[in-house]
Amino acid sequence: MGGKCPHRSVKKRRYSHKTARRTKFELKGDDMVYAQLNKPDEDKTPLPVDEDLPGMGQYYCPHCDRYFSNVTVRDEHFKTKRHRKRVKQMMGPAPHTQLDADLAGGMGMPDNGPKLMSM
Repeated sequence: MGGKCPHRSVKKRRYSHKTARRTKFELKGDDMVYAQLNKPDEDKTPLPVDEDLPGMGQYYCPHCDRYFSNVTVRDEHFKTKRHRKRVKQMMGPAPHTQLDADLAGGMGMPDNGPKLMSM
């Protein structure tokens, strides 16, 4: 009995092109977005024109760290559940930072407790 293996085509479907496309525009970490949102208004600068970004980099959502092609798409994004959850998350307590992760992993300063008197 000849022919191809029936499971041969499964190997071709393992690689998802969506993951490669998602990494095209790298997102900032939650701690960086939180710090940017909590800066005073005088420190914020207008968006520069960048022809590599969608919409020349002029239509930006600071909470989600995403660029949009035009105003209508950005305004539709503002109505989505994903955006509203993100705004609520950024208005709450500060997210974890890399320092918190290092301390939790045991990479920080050792805490040996109070020093006792030696005899």
